Amino acid sequence: MLKGLKIALFATLLVAVLGFVVMSLWNWVMPALFGWHLINFWQAVGILLLSKILFGGFRGGPGRHMYWRHRMRERWEHMTPEEREKFRQGMRGRCGSFGSPSAQAKASAEQKSSL
Repeated sequence: MLKGLKIALFATLLVAVLGFVVMSLWNWVMPALFGWHLINFWQAVGILLLSKILFGGFRGGPGRHMYWRHRMRERWEHMTPEEREKFRQGMRGRCGSFGSPSAQAKASAEQKSSL
């Protein structure tokens, strides 16, 4: 019971502080830049909630939305060295340099020696 009360108090305090920060920043920047109206605290909380829905979602704690990283690590660990090198080559074509610096230096030295 006490833990729930602490969480509720912390959440209320967090909303109040973030609402005040959003309100202050909005009222400082937006009217000067765009000529928009000043907003009150509840409008700032509404903007905060709207931005959370549109851009942040309600996924829960940190790391839950990073499931792909865990899954990719598992796949990487099950690859043979040849499959890993093939993957690196494919990523170099799409994303630029990829892999450890020593592997890049080795590949660069091999390319120079073949010329």
